[in-house]
Amino acid sequence: MLVGTTTSDDAAVYQVLPGLALVTTVDFFTPIVDDPYAFGQIAAANALSDVYAMGAKPLYALNLAGFPKDTLPLDVLTQILSGGSEKAREAGINIVGGHTIDDPEPKYGLVVVGTVDPARIVRNVGARPGDRLFLTKPLGSGIITTAIKRGKASPALIDRIIALMATLNRAAGEAMAIVPPDAATDVTGYGLLGHLWEMVSGSGVGAVVHANRVPVVAEAWEFAREGVVPGGTERNLTALDDKVIWEAGVDAVDRLILSDAQTSGGLLIAVPPERAEAMSDALIRLGTLAAADIGSIVEGDRIVVDRTRS
Repeated sequence: MLVGTTTSDDAAVYQVLPGLALVTTVDFFTPIVDDPYAFGQIAAANALSDVYAMGAKPLYALNLAGFPKDTLPLDVLTQILSGGSEKAREAGINIVGGHTIDDPEPKYGLVVVGTVDPARIVRNVGARPGDRLFLTKPLGSGIITTAIKRGKASPALIDRIIALMATLNRAAGEAMAIVPPDAATDVTGYGLLGHLWEMVSGSGVGAVVHANRVPVVAEAWEFAREGVVPGGTERNLTALDDKVIWEAGVDAVDRLILSDAQTSGGLLIAVPPERAEAMSDALIRLGTLAAADIGSIVEGDRIVVDRTRS
């Protein structure tokens, strides 16, 4: 066992041959959008993300589903599974089985198995002072999916946030294969700062994040100002009380955005400074939704958030 549970990493890694290790993860959740096909796509992309974050390539997947067979048409489940299957095909793999149970609330996700050279595993620890921090998707999906549930999001915004969440982190994983990082993780339920905290605390370092460099879906700012915020985001912010130093100019809305509980967010990548330009170029060339240099790893034991560009 090369990677287990000790550092809250994105997947387990088990070496089976001198040059081969298996990467295994599981993720599933309840619907965050009304469209069952889109829900299937998002859930599959979210599960696949953990494999990409480890520097690995997906090999195959298994479905996990809960479905209320007596209260929803079976066609809804068919659409969910079809969305997941389409996203798996986009990742270049097959879904080769799985398990479904009768459940009062729909749930869907994947077990994903991938492969990696043990010498090229990317972990969520190992970041070093001087590393630059890159984020590959905009923030805001938690706030905007809450706005959808409250009937406040426009159809155009719903389409855009679905497309964002359903986008694979495959390109970001390919960029890491070209430009090796010191550490990486995907940004999901704990939000940007929560997952960054796992990285820095596990690495024995601190970080500086420049709030005005962080890409954000524009509508999330206004929803946050209106208090349209998921409970998970508020819990994330509370959990950061003794971990983050908020500099002058970082207001309450900034704090919510940076703590927003994401679904199928981007990768957060710590890259040595001499490779930062190459990483930026690779992310842009491969077409990630963002290629934002949002800060750096520093000596210390806290995350400092400011609004400067220095």
